[in-house]
Amino acid sequence: MFNLNNKVALITGASRGIGKGIALVLGEAGATVYITGRTVEEGQGNRGLPGTIRQTAKEITSLGGQCTALRCDHRIDSQVKEVFKLIMNKSGSLDILVNNVWGGYESFNDIPEFMNKPDFWDIPISLWDDMVQSGPRAHYVASALAAPIMIAQKSGLIINISFIAARCDDRGVIYSVAKSADDRMVACMAHELREHDVAAVAIYPGGLVRTEWVMRTAKNWGNLDGSESPQYTGRAVAALASDVEIMQKSGKAITVAALAKEYNFTDIDGKQPGV
Repeated sequence: MFNLNNKVALITGASRGIGKGIALVLGEAGATVYITGRTVEEGQGNRGLPGTIRQTAKEITSLGGQCTALRCDHRIDSQVKEVFKLIMNKSGSLDILVNNVWGGYESFNDIPEFMNKPDFWDIPISLWDDMVQSGPRAHYVASALAAPIMIAQKSGLIINISFIAARCDDRGVIYSVAKSADDRMVACMAHELREHDVAAVAIYPGGLVRTEWVMRTAKNWGNLDGSESPQYTGRAVAALASDVEIMQKSGKAITVAALAKEYNFTDIDGKQPGV
């Protein structure tokens, strides 16, 4: 479906969920894939969720791809710098950075308590740090490390995984601010990177993605008929990375459904959720 041969990609937060889905698609498309995450042994995942970076790498290899799994806590800048150092030492380039890592729910139970507390003054202040540090701040640090590499190459694509909450007033103050920060980051990075032919784009997955957490709590979500797989977002990333006119989209925030319609790709079940 997509040809990313000779491309080098880094997907952050790929032990499971959307990050894993993106990594699987890019690996199958021929990219040399690097993934980061904190879970290296089964059972160590947050809230006991399944999935590890090693398992993701193994699945990519089984699809005929190349993947290197790197343990990294994106809240620790020194570890992030080591990731980029290793990639450059091993591959010498970086074409695609997908900022997917997100740890904003870790202080909460399976159904995050903040979803049932619409008033921001009832939410622990610590949630701000959880969401901002492991979301937009982590995305900024990785982007700042990737930019000089891509500028030197005179090409590259940075993608922030965001969400429609960035444009909503009823998704919670902190969550919406974190996603808005991802969108504004892309717009401002695109402005500064345009003269270097490096693109920055934000992607919105659909309202419900069948991640490990969603599937474990499926009874709480009702009908999953309109949901999408993590690979659907992966195909959106691959489509953008394959587009020779990608600079025309730089600075924009785009839904996966809109990209599926434009590039004519489907989810793994042949459907186009949201189109």
